[in-house]
Amino acid sequence: MVTQCYGVSIIELSLNDQVPMPIQRTVKNIDSRSAAYEILQRVEQGGYADRLLDSYLQRHPTMDTREKGLLTELVYGTLRLRGRLDFALGLFSRQPLHKLETDALLLLRLGAYQLLQLDRIPDHAAVHATVELAHQVGMGRVAGLVNGTLRTLVRQKATIAWPTPDKPSAYLQHVCSLPKWLAKALLHQFPNAESQALAEALAQAPPQVLRVNTLKTDRQSYLEALAEAGHSARPCHYASEGIILEQRSSQPLPGDREGFYQVQDEASILIAHLLEAKPGDRILDACAAPGGKTTHLAALTGNQAKIVALDKYPQRVEMIEQGGARLGCRGIETRCCDLIEAPACLAPESFDRILVDAPCSGLGVLRRNPESRWSRKPADMKELAALQTTILNHVVPLLRPGGHLLYSVCTFTEAETDAVVRQLLATHPAMTLENLRPLMPREWAELFTENGFLRTLPHRLDSMDGFFAARFVKKQERG
Repeated sequence: MVTQCYGVSIIELSLNDQVPMPIQRTVKNIDSRSAAYEILQRVEQGGYADRLLDSYLQRHPTMDTREKGLLTELVYGTLRLRGRLDFALGLFSRQPLHKLETDALLLLRLGAYQLLQLDRIPDHAAVHATVELAHQVGMGRVAGLVNGTLRTLVRQKATIAWPTPDKPSAYLQHVCSLPKWLAKALLHQFPNAESQALAEALAQAPPQVLRVNTLKTDRQSYLEALAEAGHSARPCHYASEGIILEQRSSQPLPGDREGFYQVQDEASILIAHLLEAKPGDRILDACAAPGGKTTHLAALTGNQAKIVALDKYPQRVEMIEQGGARLGCRGIETRCCDLIEAPACLAPESFDRILVDAPCSGLGVLRRNPESRWSRKPADMKELAALQTTILNHVVPLLRPGGHLLYSVCTFTEAETDAVVRQLLATHPAMTLENLRPLMPREWAELFTENGFLRTLPHRLDSMDGFFAARFVKKQERG
């Protein structure tokens, strides 16, 4: 059941619903390159690559497995390494890249990605296919430009003078493919060597990680099922339900319809554990969609907790419900509620535990959402921190004395992590920061800072996504 509580927020920095957008030209022949071009067009119009790609693959279930793999590689790789591709293309294009129309630049990036990153595709085939694609999508007028630029790149790519780490800003921008503002921010926040390592990690494809749904099976049984289907996988080091897929076979993952697994990074899997929810608890998941952590809380409590899951968009509330049904979760009540306002539909001090996995800049998951590195702006961090603080201010009164609140974000900026914690403590004297390190398994100790924050980054410790979490307890009232 969906209950309407409040309307759409006036802050739209983290809009996650996918609005259908018209394609400017019709692609006649469906293959990986034309599909990648179509998806990249929609990303330029504000779409989200993961949802567009998933939607496309669902509409074309008979697409060849190799074509699916190439499509995924082209979409994510071209977005992830756009800065590197543009640096190379800028050296050989007879027109400045900023003067090219967007569709022509998309064609050049697709071709350059194949030439620079995909050894298994012969250079002549990559050039020919990209020129053919230009004609196919109605861009024949730039076919000559595409052909000339890519052929020159083939001849001279070995001579490209890529920036080296001794010029850290240029290296982070043009080799690690970060926008200038983000390269500057990393160099300011981290020492040079670590900023380089982090930027290099963000330019890589992320590991494929699954959370085994313990309501339906266990990790060892699912590892055996994966092996029987020809997949190579290993257990995650920290998350007891986590599995890293090292190599997939042509067979589908076992137990998809049965709800044996949820796609979820290891760092994300850790978050629900940090709340230490118990059967019988009344739990609020304040920013729940798409529902990975909500359903994990249900699994950790054996479906014996009462969970209220909120999101501001009805479409995303439906995602929580669908995910819960697939995974066999019970006790989850969904509500459409925007926490930019105080939630009058929820009673004060009515929750034992609250999770605020807040909207954030998502810089810790740029590998998975590569378009974000080009759409985010420096001003977003300040505005998102204000939104995060507002949400926290509105949920603290909902926590009972003695209850626990966990704040988490998938980013690493100081404004959205330590500064938000300081603001919460200053605003709410009844809230006390807890040190998570001694409360969690001993082998997790290296994941926490001295003051007990969880802080993971892609270049450290099993290549997990970049997450931050802090837990608070509400003081008991004195009798």
